[in-house]
Amino acid sequence: MSVRRRAGGRVFSLGALALLAVATVLALPGVLATGGAETAPAWRPFDLGSYGRPVSTRSPEAQRAFDQGLVWAFAFNHEEAERAFAEAARLDPSLAMAHWGIALVNGPHINNPFVDEGRAKAAWEALQKARSLASGASEVEKALVEALGSRYAWPQPADRAPLDAAYAKAMLGVRERFPSDADVAVLTAEALMDTRPWDQWTKDGKPQPGTAEVLAALESARKLAPDHPGGLHLTIHALEASPQPERAAAAADRLRALVPDSSHLVHMPSHIDVRLGKWTEAAAANERAVAADRRYQERTGRIGFYRIYMAHNTHFLAYTAMMEGRSELALAKTREVVAGLSPEFVRENAPFADAFLCVEGEALKRFGRWEEILARKAPAAELPVSTAHDRFLRGVAHAALGQVPRAEKELAAFRAALAKVPKDFFWGSNLAADVLAVGVPFLDGEIAYRKKDLGRAVARLREAVKLEGALKYDEPPAWTVPSRHALGAILLEAKKPAEAEAVYREDLAQYPENGWSLRGLATALNQRKRPAEAEKVEERFRAAWKRADIGLESSCLCVGKGRADAPAAREVPGPR
Repeated sequence: MSVRRRAGGRVFSLGALALLAVATVLALPGVLATGGAETAPAWRPFDLGSYGRPVSTRSPEAQRAFDQGLVWAFAFNHEEAERAFAEAARLDPSLAMAHWGIALVNGPHINNPFVDEGRAKAAWEALQKARSLASGASEVEKALVEALGSRYAWPQPADRAPLDAAYAKAMLGVRERFPSDADVAVLTAEALMDTRPWDQWTKDGKPQPGTAEVLAALESARKLAPDHPGGLHLTIHALEASPQPERAAAAADRLRALVPDSSHLVHMPSHIDVRLGKWTEAAAANERAVAADRRYQERTGRIGFYRIYMAHNTHFLAYTAMMEGRSELALAKTREVVAGLSPEFVRENAPFADAFLCVEGEALKRFGRWEEILARKAPAAELPVSTAHDRFLRGVAHAALGQVPRAEKELAAFRAALAKVPKDFFWGSNLAADVLAVGVPFLDGEIAYRKKDLGRAVARLREAVKLEGALKYDEPPAWTVPSRHALGAILLEAKKPAEAEAVYREDLAQYPENGWSLRGLATALNQRKRPAEAEKVEERFRAAWKRADIGLESSCLCVGKGRADAPAAREVPGPR
């Protein structure tokens, strides 16, 4: 859930800002917070598990409110955390840590590293209050307040990168002084991650600077407090893009039911589930998260920035359904995402919102709904990303239905539309133009396949695979339907099962136990006269496909007839 932008020489993760475009999904009427806490219902306790941190107060009620605020902060619901910390301050006006919490949650985080003027001022004022009350705090509390002082300035500078770096350095010092404090370890890890949002690993799987320190702090927290919600949460984020996501499997399992009313923490295990091929578990986590979202919404009414996490849960559920072959669920959930976007909101937030109009089309492509693609209304002309994507989809649909001249016209229109996509429009963690560029060789390869030029088809699809592989890590992946699924299917038709086997094994390494590649791998092994191995893969396919609502003969419904009910001779809508 991330988009990157340069600011002050740093590359930032802007996933939260990108998902502002889908903030209305499942949301009741309300407004997004623009600075500090939104006007909201009075604070009320939630079921956030049993974790807490004793602070310097004699008020049990203030302690309870503080504990709720701390868990909400670790769960990335910063608005709810601020309400809880404010309640703790009301109940005990002398509690420095309540104001420390307010200052903490008005700062940057990995899903929104930009701090607007309202939040910057709220953080600064809360910090000053915490400092004024620090004489009644414990030594570790004083250290936390002092460290947070390096994170803020007023007025806030245009480039706050030095502030974030200074805070990370200060927290390393606090951890050195208090090595047996799990919260200090987790806060240190988060401070370090905030200096490099969504960028703990290089593309070839090497740790980025600071990643070793992040993992060391989180391992320390695990030993000190095995059920620390923040430690488990950040462990998943720190390792999900690594070459060994299984290192976070235990954290994911411990987190599943730990904080029932935090939909984001309920959802988080799915980030590791999908990396390990546990698609059923990933879907279940997001189904529970969506249910938690509905409960939370019913209780709170106005949601604010947290709506982005609610939308992310819905989008993630759709992605898992696509991988499981659950077409109706996938289409229903992607349509929920799109339906939540008013035309006015999309226009006002087009650099981040435009790409989210494409999610339904990706599901239609995944499940070979070619006529539905061709019958769709064209996107608004002022939306360059969805306009280019629509041309791509129409080209794939025409090619799959054997309408080669129409597909070639759409390829030309797609190229022209792609050239008009601005360089500051995003698709998740990538530039939208980089994501859409994968479609050029992909569609060209599909057209070559329909022209029976299998050599060119294979070569062009290999180019698409290479471009797809160069995209930045994101979840769900920016290029949602893997290009290898089409490449492998064409290689099988070209009677090159050894090459197809290699392609499918590569795809299964990236997306373990996905039924689409298992189907193709079993076919490749049968073509290679290895029936025993093929049968074992067939068993894995049946397990992966047990909840599917479609049959599957090919790893891509764009190969062969496309669909049995959509032969090439069928009349389809013509070009626009």
